[in-house]
Amino acid sequence: MTTVISENKTRVPKPKWIRVKLPTGKKYTDLRSLVDKYKLNTICTSGSCPNMGECWAEGTATFMILGNICTRSCSFCGVKTGRPEEVDWEEPEKVAQSIKIMKIKHAVITSVDRDDLKDMGSIIWSETVNAIRRLNPETTLETLIPDFQGNKTNLDRIIKVSPEVISHNLETVRRLTREVRVQAKYDRSLEVLSYLNENGVNRTKSGIMLGLGEKEDEVYETLDDLSNANVNVVTIGQYLQPSKKHLPVTSFITPDSFKKYEDYALNLGFRHVESGPLVRSSYKANKHIN
Repeated sequence: MTTVISENKTRVPKPKWIRVKLPTGKKYTDLRSLVDKYKLNTICTSGSCPNMGECWAEGTATFMILGNICTRSCSFCGVKTGRPEEVDWEEPEKVAQSIKIMKIKHAVITSVDRDDLKDMGSIIWSETVNAIRRLNPETTLETLIPDFQGNKTNLDRIIKVSPEVISHNLETVRRLTREVRVQAKYDRSLEVLSYLNENGVNRTKSGIMLGLGEKEDEVYETLDDLSNANVNVVTIGQYLQPSKKHLPVTSFITPDSFKKYEDYALNLGFRHVESGPLVRSSYKANKHIN
């Protein structure tokens, strides 16, 4: 069962199971200061993540490289869209130094899409991983990458630096992809995930959002597709509208429904499944490496 917003898109109160913890505590304050000091971009802030308070209070964050302006205009995403700034070639060292100062044991790195660049940002990606490895040899890594338009040369740069987890989000079901992700393609994302697995990546991961108008059987179909692409880890969360300019929430999925999808995914053979209203692709990411 789901709680459905009315046909005329009238906003209704969020259900009781959608509760976001406010950012508090010394660790949150310290991390906030560090991010500001080094002028770092995090998907926590740029993507309006509902778990920012919880994660930052624990001293963890997902770093976003290659600026905070994306070349794509996905209608679900809170990251700014437009013409990006010049690449900051010192960014890999800044991120690596920050991880060292913060004593992070498991770091997640993501980025905006940089379709304006010939390499689509893959060189900065590889240099960032190498810099983190050099300064933080005990830190494990998850890289949440764009599709790089399916370009295998760019994908190979990520595979070569061997992060423990490589993640690429499918985001939604096939039918809604054109509306939700605009420039992305459902099958291309599946091909990216398959290519990663075919080329020796130890652990692959993907995530989807619910509440955008998908049907139950479409969710099962999407999980089947990810399983057939040999993805190891999947996250399933509730879509929350970043602003009035973004796609509206069509339904709030109940915790019982999330549990049903989790059970289905586990039965398909996924090594790890995170499924719940406030789950995001980087939520409790340290658990996904083991």
